[in-house]
Amino acid sequence: MGSTLLTQSYNVGVIITWLFSDPRNPAMLSLQLQPTRLCDGILRREVLRAGGLSALGLSLPLLQQQRTLGANGGSVASSAFGKAKSCIVLFLMGGPPQHSTFDPKPLAPVEVRGEFAPIRSVVPGIDLCELWPRTALLTDKLAILRAMSTGDNAHSSSGYYMLTGQPHAPMNAENVNPGFPNDYPNLGATVRKLIPARGQLPASIRLPHRIFNTDGSVWPGQDAGFLGQAVEPWLLNCQPANPAFRIDEFSLSSDITEQRLQERRSLLKHINTHLLGTDDRATLNAYGNLTEKAFDVLSSSAARRAFQLGQEPDIVRDRYGRSQFGQSVLMSRRLVEAGVSLVQVNWFRGPDEPTNAPCWDSHTMESHRLKTALCPPADQALSALIEDLEAHGLLQETLIVVMSEFGRSPRMNSAGGRDHWGHVFSVALAGGGIQGGVVHGSSDAIGGYPHEGKVSPQDLTATIFHCLGLDPDATITDTFGRPLPISRGEIIRPVLL
Repeated sequence: MGSTLLTQSYNVGVIITWLFSDPRNPAMLSLQLQPTRLCDGILRREVLRAGGLSALGLSLPLLQQQRTLGANGGSVASSAFGKAKSCIVLFLMGGPPQHSTFDPKPLAPVEVRGEFAPIRSVVPGIDLCELWPRTALLTDKLAILRAMSTGDNAHSSSGYYMLTGQPHAPMNAENVNPGFPNDYPNLGATVRKLIPARGQLPASIRLPHRIFNTDGSVWPGQDAGFLGQAVEPWLLNCQPANPAFRIDEFSLSSDITEQRLQERRSLLKHINTHLLGTDDRATLNAYGNLTEKAFDVLSSSAARRAFQLGQEPDIVRDRYGRSQFGQSVLMSRRLVEAGVSLVQVNWFRGPDEPTNAPCWDSHTMESHRLKTALCPPADQALSALIEDLEAHGLLQETLIVVMSEFGRSPRMNSAGGRDHWGHVFSVALAGGGIQGGVVHGSSDAIGGYPHEGKVSPQDLTATIFHCLGLDPDATITDTFGRPLPISRGEIIRPVLL
């Protein structure tokens, strides 16, 4: 199965179609720059006769302008330079139970502790749930935050808080949509704003789809917000575990040779040169630059190769697990190798997910879901990622963050599940800048509330930025021209090297 690249996913055909399209039908492309008619009908016909540039027979993402440190209102404190060149966020959407992941409660009543026992890890005193045996062998690489808290029990608003470090207004608001006043940029957008791209790919990519609720509403906090689409993280809508998987946007069709591609690139440059006398010269220059970057991606075998999972040995793909999540995590390693600074892998929500307990939202039959559908692929993919990064010499420069929007209620409900719980849950960190084999904070005896070492989302974002070499006090500018800090939290220094 192919893939669709959404949100900052404009292909060359779309760019050129926009340049020569009817201004009365601008729906094909929505950008901050307003569509403007740039040519007359005669030139349009000439372009079509030249070979139909709006249908090049290929598709690829549109690269945005490269960011420079501190550009356009951003600033970076050199004293906060971190050890991580890249960050991989594994977002277990739905809310994993802290009791059956990183904070087991074996002494609590059965309706609290659940069906599963703790398992000893390689670090004395750090136990995990028995459903995570592979990860238990790697706790010397992990820092576990056991007192994470949003105080928000709604997927949408608590998710916004975790992804941006800013509380949603109002809190406990479900099925809300992106937009003012909840338009703070997410981690990926901030990284793309302040960290220049390394190579042809952008600094931030998300996969394999957006996070959405059962009613189809898309969570806020997944986009660039007030920073604008110019720094929107790419969104790959894909199913990398499918046998025929490929990223169509990075594949030349069979009739497009490298020479033909360069000829069409030259033709587009020629057209742009003749259009520079139009009234909207700045707009044309902007799109000319972006189109050049788009061609650069197609011309870069390294960029295209990052999406070719078939190049991985079967033993490696099997190690990550052939689930959609496992193969997405493997893709994240390849993207980091290709120079992407932040990759967010969302837990895969397929069409066969139960509506009463989709993904990690285990309101019913929690034990069955955890044992058969959730923990095994998560344990396999996380442990494979840690080991694989270490084998490639990338672990010390790649920060891994295992997070979610919230946890689960301390007591099981009558349906054998747990309900939404933002008061306390767990997050795991590993890799670049993180001290392994440590636990920071603790929950109470039933895993219901923080006992000590409470951590808020803004503290987590501050720590991520710090590890990536960004000063959390660095500023970005909102739509009103106000300088705002990229994080209002405190760095979690006890987990750092």
